Amino acid sequence: MSEKKEKNNSGKKGLGNAHSKIILIGEHSVVYGHPAISIPLKNVTVKCEIRPSQNGFHYNSEDTLSTAIYEAMKYLKKENEKIEYEIISQIPEKRGMGSSAAVSIAAVRGVFDYFDREIDEKTLEALVNKAEIIAHTTPSGLDAKTCLSDKAIKFIRQIGFFNINMDLGAYLVIADSGVQGKTKETVTMIREMGEKATPMLSRLGELTSEIEKYIEKKDIINIGKNMTKAHRQLSMLNLNIEKTDLLVKEAMKNGALGAKISGGGKGGCIIALADSRERAEKIGKVLAEKGAVNIWIENL
Repeated sequence: MSEKKEKNNSGKKGLGNAHSKIILIGEHSVVYGHPAISIPLKNVTVKCEIRPSQNGFHYNSEDTLSTAIYEAMKYLKKENEKIEYEIISQIPEKRGMGSSAAVSIAAVRGVFDYFDREIDEKTLEALVNKAEIIAHTTPSGLDAKTCLSDKAIKFIRQIGFFNINMDLGAYLVIADSGVQGKTKETVTMIREMGEKATPMLSRLGELTSEIEKYIEKKDIINIGKNMTKAHRQLSMLNLNIEKTDLLVKEAMKNGALGAKISGGGKGGCIIALADSRERAEKIGKVLAEKGAVNIWIENL
């Protein structure tokens, strides 16, 4: 994705970068007080360039990116400065990869860089979360936290965030189904299921807690098994579609230790765990042949 506003060739420039994220396990059950584990994808990035403009910056209060830029300018008392922006992003939207949070982080960093000002992480996170409210109404903060982190993050609602050290010598294949996820729709759907959803959500919580212990032990075999078990629970919640189901099955058929859908469901990405770079690349190649529109491989 490349988005430009009000092209101008003046030399001054501010630059901000950010990376994306993916949920390893715990999507949906996290809404009901169970833990979720999110992983930074340091190789899937977005860049924001801020430059001078002949026209003033147009603030749209209903747009996440516009809000991020405006809030950063307001914080610096520079809201009347004439600037333009350009976004160059590798992160597809509505795929559970933290696109809105990552773009907001890059934008805020870009504004601060343009005005030659330092920004601490607490201020950055606060400004980004103001923008995330536009995207998600009541954001948990997990996307922003993971997109700001080099470490995996465990999140429990109303308790907080915890860093997880992950050095597994394994590889995570992320495959984009090409279908936008439908998080708002699926969150509502599960809420309306009421008690029928409780056994699956509870099981997802248990599998997440077990995976955290397996990460500590570097037990990639059981991490993989729990990923596949989680996929079954998510499927029982009607979050799978034919395309994601096919990609999960193909990943398993080609040597993945485990595979599952990731994020809101009804589209988005699937993730697969591999024990070597070679196997990860093989899985990625097969998934691309089976219709995945983007493949990324992250070293865990």
